[in-house]
Amino acid sequence: MQIILMEKVVNLGSLGDLVKVKDGYARNFLIPQGKAKRATPAAKAEFEARRAELEKAAQTKLEAAQAFAAKLEGVLVTVARKAGVDGRLFGSVGNHDVSDGLKALGFEIEKSSIRMPMGPLKVIGETVLEVALHTDVLANIKVAVVAE
Repeated sequence: MQIILMEKVVNLGSLGDLVKVKDGYARNFLIPQGKAKRATPAAKAEFEARRAELEKAAQTKLEAAQAFAAKLEGVLVTVARKAGVDGRLFGSVGNHDVSDGLKALGFEIEKSSIRMPMGPLKVIGETVLEVALHTDVLANIKVAVVAE
């Protein structure tokens, strides 16, 4: 299915690109979330008429994400969990726990935007994680897991 992207989508394209994707991906994800529209002649004409407005909105979103990333950069989130004598946790610390810790510090972050490439944290210590605030903006935070 041919679609017009209404915003930048990772590994697919940026605003205004005409791309061909699988039908299910377009119907079930991109179109319902407002990230794309079907590439009909009417939709193309409408997009070209609104292009400047959409680019300005995208730039505003990017600037807001960069400003928020500057505030969030280097924040230390402390999470207390029960642990054994060898430093391993009884359980783990996931992105939900990190999101709750950030919320306690006054930062409203969705748990899906916290990237944990090595999976949940299972040992006591300090780890640096990335928070994806925008497709182009990443902020690094420190997560300190301590024993209760």
